[in-house]
Amino acid sequence: MHPPVRLISIDMDGTLLSTFAQKVNERTARALCAAQQAGVTVAIATGRRTAYTVPLLEGLGLRADTPLITSNGAVTRTLGGEAIDRCHLEARVARGLCGLLRGFGAVVFTFDRPGRGELVLEELEQTEGRISLWIEANRHAIEVVKPLENALKDGEDPIQGMVTGTVERMRLAEQALKASEWKGKCESMRTEYPARDLSILDLLPPGVSKGWALERLARRLGVDRKETLAIGDNWNDVDMLEWAGQGFMMGNAAQELRTMAKMRGWKQAPPNDQDGVAHVIEGIVAKVTLAGVTPVPGGR
Repeated sequence: MHPPVRLISIDMDGTLLSTFAQKVNERTARALCAAQQAGVTVAIATGRRTAYTVPLLEGLGLRADTPLITSNGAVTRTLGGEAIDRCHLEARVARGLCGLLRGFGAVVFTFDRPGRGELVLEELEQTEGRISLWIEANRHAIEVVKPLENALKDGEDPIQGMVTGTVERMRLAEQALKASEWKGKCESMRTEYPARDLSILDLLPPGVSKGWALERLARRLGVDRKETLAIGDNWNDVDMLEWAGQGFMMGNAAQELRTMAKMRGWKQAPPNDQDGVAHVIEGIVAKVTLAGVTPVPGGR
């Protein structure tokens, strides 16, 4: 029997958010706040960078000390902006990845700095064709630099890179990376959206993932992994689900991932378009309220 949950880590796109939604729905927002009021720390864990995450959470009534694990684990801050954890991908590695991966799709690097230049790429038109909504939402932060290597100077390390293209091309890109000299100097995390034939291969500092960041956060909060629950829907959530003592795979996840979930003992939540996260959290809050958990920072 699992102990009461004290920390919940929730993916954003395809999990917390309904498909194509630009805000958290009311039922899910109520569930998040109820969890915090019950003494449970709610952490958002996303591939998005912090500046692309915060606007979707403001106005929901969440605490300022709500942890945000962003850039697939490279940066952890609170909703109020307090820095918790951060790591970088070496600029020299990033330059090498440009040469290796630009032939597979559009390459973007993210820097942990505000304003234009937070996102750097070399072919806006190539990127815009696949992720036009992302481009429009982030245009103010994008700087075009050609060749991209010129934006990756020693001492100016990015926190994350990504390559985007078709599902098949990104699987090939991942294979090429694993067979290259950069394999041990870079972590890769794949996200796939088969319905749109869109995939993103995230490029991270060695060892970094959502699971890595969640483990560090739990240790900081004094929460055991058995008291930690994770909810996700994609490949970049697997490490997080594996580390947490309790896991939920969303019902809208790809069949391959849902099969993996059954094999690893993770439960299945309803799809994101059916308030799956709210359904899971409401059940947790009911159990926690009966058990009376000890509050931790980020809970109440």
